[in-house]
Amino acid sequence: MPGPRDTDVLVVGAGIAGLSAALAADREGADVTLATKATRPESASTWWAQGGIAVSRDDPAQFKRDIVDASAGTADPGAVDVLVDNADSAVRDVLVDTIGVDFDTNGEGFDYGQEAAHDEPRILHVEAATGKHVHVPFLNYVADETDVRVLEDTAALELLGHEGAVYGAMLERDGGITPTYAGATVLATGGIGALYPRSTNPADATGDGIAMAALAGADVADMEYVQFHPTAYVGDEAGESFLVSEAVRGEGAILRNGDGERFMPDYHEDADLAPRDVVARAVEAEREATGEVVLDVSPLDFEGEFPSLAGKCQDAGVDLPTVPVAPAEHFLCGGVDVDDRGRSSLGRLYAVGECARTGVHGANRLASTSLLEGLVWGLRAGEDAVGNDIRTVEPPELLDRDPELPDNFAAGKFRRLRRVMAEQVGIERTTDGLSRAQAVLRRLKGEVDAYARTRTSRSLYELRAASVVALLVARAAAENRESVGCHYLVDGADDGTERPGATVDTA
Repeated sequence: MPGPRDTDVLVVGAGIAGLSAALAADREGADVTLATKATRPESASTWWAQGGIAVSRDDPAQFKRDIVDASAGTADPGAVDVLVDNADSAVRDVLVDTIGVDFDTNGEGFDYGQEAAHDEPRILHVEAATGKHVHVPFLNYVADETDVRVLEDTAALELLGHEGAVYGAMLERDGGITPTYAGATVLATGGIGALYPRSTNPADATGDGIAMAALAGADVADMEYVQFHPTAYVGDEAGESFLVSEAVRGEGAILRNGDGERFMPDYHEDADLAPRDVVARAVEAEREATGEVVLDVSPLDFEGEFPSLAGKCQDAGVDLPTVPVAPAEHFLCGGVDVDDRGRSSLGRLYAVGECARTGVHGANRLASTSLLEGLVWGLRAGEDAVGNDIRTVEPPELLDRDPELPDNFAAGKFRRLRRVMAEQVGIERTTDGLSRAQAVLRRLKGEVDAYARTRTSRSLYELRAASVVALLVARAAAENRESVGCHYLVDGADDGTERPGATVDTA
């Protein structure tokens, strides 16, 4: 890897949020470097998105109400205004006019889809594989049609912080580690799916950006709000779990328990299109009571309307028209606390996409708003990040003096972490369980920190990031005594005490 590099704007992550930030900064004439761990599109969370991207159509006020309602009234109204007021123009500018995404049409215009908790069909989509149809052309456009320098297979290990500001990051590629100094740094590192045994995220979604920001002293918020998607294909020991889009239920698919009964009308008036947290808990309860839950796709032309997803089911040996499903970790509503331009509490540090807490989602995210949030905040942050001078600061000393750890070291620690997160910090939580989880996670973080003091590798730093973020999630969940949205505390009660902010030990 080359020696130290200077860049006006350093973007870490190449999903829709990072690409949008890089594009906006490039449009402003900045020298932009985009670093991504990915070596193929599938390594970015955007590629995995199925449902689509929501727009306001002719009724932005209703779109705003739907977002706030889905959040159980906890979404920040100002942030919701920013999202909805910029939705249609951002989608038109970037996705339609610039990169030419061929969204599905119905002969009269866009074929808007219906998803849970939306008052009307407003989802632009490409079958049930919107993410890859957005991500691939966007990545190609940024790499080929702009002056953005794209560094693939490159991981950010630590931020270069000094006196309350960030001046770039330490980047690792092919085992070599070097500082990249930047006028501004934009984190767009995605979610935390790797912290749970079943997730709809890519395998390397270890919360790197959140961990780096927290360790540098940035504020984080709403970390307890981890959204579980109710319908992921269960898979088996030989097969991989995958998301079965909410759009399938939007077209008429029905959830049935192991006795063949439709059960969602007993849980919510919106039945199968109830908010995700409600459906996820119902699916988990019915799986425990009756042995399984399946998604019955017989009410619709599944293969005709969702050919890619139907093909994936067939490749997995699913006996259609029913798909065995279970909840899976899907999206973190919290993250690095940012304002309407993606600015964090540290100078020159921005966060966008799933690693950011913009306030849009509050305690629960409305379906198909994640790509939109990444697009809108990415554009705003990238534009705002331009114009800072580049400053060289003393980089941290990352030691690598001890023998390499065994190949299975990180895998073993991850199994331990995922087990406690699934058992104690999952869909339903208890005060005792969260206390036990914190004890386990503190010990695990201490062990990982001890190894990281004298060894430096991508896998070890990913494990460190995961342990930091897992502890942040568990602590935030324990400190929030009110069950709301994604945070469901079985034995919890709102005691009226004020919550402290989430923090993490840096020692």
